[in-house]
This record gives sequence, C-alpha cells and structure tokens, in this order.
Amino acid sequence: METRRIPSATREPKMEIPIQTAKEATQMRFRQLSYILSAVTVLLLASVQPLLAQRGRLTVRVVPREAYIFADGNPVVDANHHFVILDAGEHKIDLYNYGYKPESRTVTIEARKTAVLDVTMQAIPGPVSGPWGCITIEGADRDAVLLNGKDPAFFVGHGDEFNNEWVWKQELIVPPGKYELTVIHGDPEIWTTTVDVPANQRVVVDAYKGVRKTVPWSRGQQLQSLPRFKAGIASAQVAIQKVTGQFSASPGQVNCGDSARLTWSSDGTVKNEISGVGPVGASGDQTVQPKQTTDYKFTAAGPGGVYNSDATVNVNSAVQASLSVSPAEVRYHKIGEKVDQTGSTTVTWSAGNADTVTVDPFGSVGTSGNRTIEIAPSKTGVGPVDESVTYTLHASNACGVSETRTATLHIVGSIDAMQAAVNETTLETKLTFNSLYFPYNVPSKANPQGGLVSSQEKRLDEVASNFKQYLGFRPEAHLILEAHADHRGTSEYNISLSQRRADRVSSYLVEHGVPAASLETKAFGKEQNLTDKEVLELTDQNPNLSPEDRKRVARNLLAFRMANNRRVDVRLSTTGQTSTRFFPYNSDDLTVLMGEPKRAAHQPAKKAPAKK
Repeated sequence: METRRIPSATREPKMEIPIQTAKEATQMRFRQLSYILSAVTVLLLASVQPLLAQRGRLTVRVVPREAYIFADGNPVVDANHHFVILDAGEHKIDLYNYGYKPESRTVTIEARKTAVLDVTMQAIPGPVSGPWGCITIEGADRDAVLLNGKDPAFFVGHGDEFNNEWVWKQELIVPPGKYELTVIHGDPEIWTTTVDVPANQRVVVDAYKGVRKTVPWSRGQQLQSLPRFKAGIASAQVAIQKVTGQFSASPGQVNCGDSARLTWSSDGTVKNEISGVGPVGASGDQTVQPKQTTDYKFTAAGPGGVYNSDATVNVNSAVQASLSVSPAEVRYHKIGEKVDQTGSTTVTWSAGNADTVTVDPFGSVGTSGNRTIEIAPSKTGVGPVDESVTYTLHASNACGVSETRTATLHIVGSIDAMQAAVNETTLETKLTFNSLYFPYNVPSKANPQGGLVSSQEKRLDEVASNFKQYLGFRPEAHLILEAHADHRGTSEYNISLSQRRADRVSSYLVEHGVPAASLETKAFGKEQNLTDKEVLELTDQNPNLSPEDRKRVARNLLAFRMANNRRVDVRLSTTGQTSTRFFPYNSDDLTVLMGEPKRAAHQPAKKAPAKK
C-alpha cells in the first residue's frame, strides 16, 4: 500500500493518509457483495425450507402418456416425463387427452413424499371423417389448448403437439369452420382468439398474438378417415370430430296443461343444453309443460364446432267456456203451506282447456257437467212471484287465462193464502165431472198443439187445479187420458188422430203444473164409439138440457153422435172412475165442436135455450 505526504504550505497539522489502488478497491467491493449475497441466501433458505417441507410430489403414469394433467381444475403439464409438486393434502386430478374419455381421481399428497397415480384411459372408438383444415400453434410450449370452450372438457392437446409441419408432423386437424381457440397457462391468464379454418388450408397461430398466416395445405385433400389421436417420436396428430345434432318437439301444438316431448341427439359434443331445461346429455328426451308458446333452443358444443337448433311448442291457452239453464223459466205456486206447483232446472256447464272451474253458488266443479235443482223463490209472503236467479261460471288455467259466463233462471207464479179445506172425496168427484171434446179432425200432424177450444181449456184448467190438490192426498195417483175419434176414416188414421188428442190434453196439463209422470195416455180411435142409443140415453141423463135440446139432438142424431165420439175421457187411477160423457151443448163454441168450421167462421154459434 502506498503512502504520500501533503505539502506544508497548507499549514495543516501533519498526518499520514493511506492511499488505495483501483485494484484494491474493486477487490474490496467484491468481498462486500459476496458477504451480502451469502447473507441473503441464508435468509432465503431459512424461509423456503419450511415451505418445501410442507409439499410433496405426484408422478402420473398414464396411457396415453401424452395426456394432460389438471390439478384442482387448473392446467399443469402433460404427463410425459413430468411430475407435479403439490401442497400436502387432498387434490382432485383430472386427465384429458382428445380421443379418450376423461379420467378423474382424488389423491392425497404427503409432505416430502412422492405419490404415484397409474391410469389407463379408455379410447373413444371409431375414426372421424373430413373434409379437413389444419391449425399450427407456435409459442405455446406445453400450454393447454382448447377449442370452442374454456373449461377442460374442450381440451384438444398442448402446444408442443401442434407446432411442427415439417418432416415430423405435429398437427391439429379440424373440419373447416370458425373456432374459438384458447391457450391456458398454469397461471390465471387465459388467451383466446378466433380462427377461421378453410378447407385444405393451414392456419398458423402465434400464441398470445393471433393468426399469423394462412397457407395452402395440399395434404388435406389426401386425408379421408383419421384416428382421433395418434402420437409417435416427435410427432402427433389430433383429428377433431365435427359436431352434429338433431332436435324436435312433438306435438307442436298443445292445450294449456298438456305435455310435449323434446327429443334430441348429438355427436362429437362435450356440452349440451336446452333453454328452459338446462344441461342435458348428448341424446335423450324430456317431457315439458309450457304455459305459453315457447321456442326451445338446443345448443350442442364440442371442440369440433357448435350445433344450434330450435323447436317451437305452440300453446293454446284460451278457455272455451259455456253455461246454460234449461228450462230458463220455471213456474211456482203455493197455497198456504202447501206447494202445489214447482219445477226444476238443469244447470249445464263446460270449460275446455281449464283446470280450475267454479259455478256460483255450487262452488268448485269439474270441467264439464250438469246439476238439476228443485226451484223455490226467495219470496215467502203472499203475492205474485217474479224472480231471477243468476248462475256464474269462473274458469281459469295454469297459463293465466280465465273466462266468466252467466246464465239466468226466471221464476214466475204466485203464493196464495190458505183456501177452504178441500177433502179427497170432493176432489175425486170434480176430477170425473166431464170428458173433453174436440172439433172434427184435430189436432193435425202439422199442428199437434191445436184443437182445444176455449170451453175445453177452461175444463182442463179445473182438472189441473183439482188434480194437483189431489196429489197432496194421493201422490201415487195417475190420470189416464183415453182418447176417441168418430167413425169416419180408416182405423189406422183414427188411432193416430185420437193419440194426438190424448197427447194434446196431456201437454196442456203439464204446462199447467201437473207432473208428466202422473199422466198416461191411451188411443182407441173408433173402436169404442158410442151408439145412437147411448147418445140418446146420455142426452136424457144430462141435467143441463131442456126438452127442446133433447128434441134437437134427436133430429140431428148422426151429427151429435159423431161429436160425442170426438172426446178424451179422464179416468182416475185410484178409484177407476171415468169422467161423465156429457157433451157441452150449451157452450159458446158448440158450432166448432159440431164440426162446422165454415159456419163458425161467418156467424156465431146458436146457443141452446136454458133449461126451464
């Protein structure tokens, strides 16, 4: 080491200052840096050693050995000559290799130990067919490569399998089309680009930058059917299957609440989904019950493309509702505490394409049906009855559609005060008081409701009133209506004519409140006609005729005999008594009953003189 002296002119105290050479200074700095690095290394080793002590190693021995390892869902590396360092504990290991079914295992890693996993993957049988294009990927090293999806199911290989198109081919061969290409590191970074691959063209992709060029690939024209995966020394070939599919809905038209069946199939896919249904298998069928017209979309995706199809199920959500009452008008009559005339109505409803139906005032009912109701008015006091009852149908379905219908019943009649008591015997006498008579040749087939003249309608009013009271005493009683015709015409014609007369009397009584079940009809035609002698005897017995009346009958016996035979006798079932056959000689409509309609149309009938 050199020393030197400083001149006295400085008048400083004299002292010696050591002087270093450049070489000595450099050596000194190097020794200082070495001390610092040694200290840092010691500190790093001190901190890292506990971490290394908590980790273990996993060796995967798999067939094919090119399979790619995913640990806990993250891409790691291909299994060929590689191992994985993992934290101690349980881990999910997934193995993917295109052309093979994925394998999943759970392994437990112990600190500072090596775990070994032996797996033989199952090859997917059968080759795949072209046409073809090719993708070359440069700069991806051993990063995972995925097509048309970002989860491991879309894995097709790693970068080192697709980066060479020289003597040893390392190719990703795909059907012509557009692809989403994704490259994944072991870290969270994901890089994606779109690659459009024409037929017989090779697209070169610079990983993490994009498509670099597209060049002719004449070898693609020579390739037909290829294995899905093939690997050798410094060579690899992955041929991707094209995605295909089918999708349909049947029937295409349903009512609300009815079912349709979706049917689908796909090939070459790893993910299948139907809108409104969710993830589904590669093929299958499923029942759906749409509440409105629905377009179901089927998406089938795989490395070889995406298949999209839709099927529409049209839903008829309309409710077809109807409501009616029959009859729409019912008569009601009550005397004191006794109801002598009442009726019923039938409420009928239908609600097609509905699943909830109510009818007020019944409550919940089926989608179709009827209900018969005995009618009584709300009125209880004496006086006329004139009321309306409204029935309301409410129908709805699960599609949110509802309909309302109404139908109205009219109740007419009266409630009368209690009349003087009438006994059973008196009523029996009244019911057999007199028979009923018709003009010549009525009712006709064209007008079966005609034929009753005014005097006979009044007689029937009395019969109806008396018989309804009589049913209160003898509810099992029947009125037997026995009809006749005069001798003119054939037997067949007169049977038909007399039946129409019996039916007309029956319908009139029913119209006035007599139960139809309490009436019987018989038609005798001309088979039991009264003779001249019988007519004269009845004339003599009739207390309402004068001697002059009887003489007039005798002078015109033929006409009066025919008029007497155009009648309906009323027989009471409980007693067997038949109505008295007294012809109404003193009625205002005598001329019509005698069968002289032309004369009746031009001049009034001659009334027989009153008995003196």
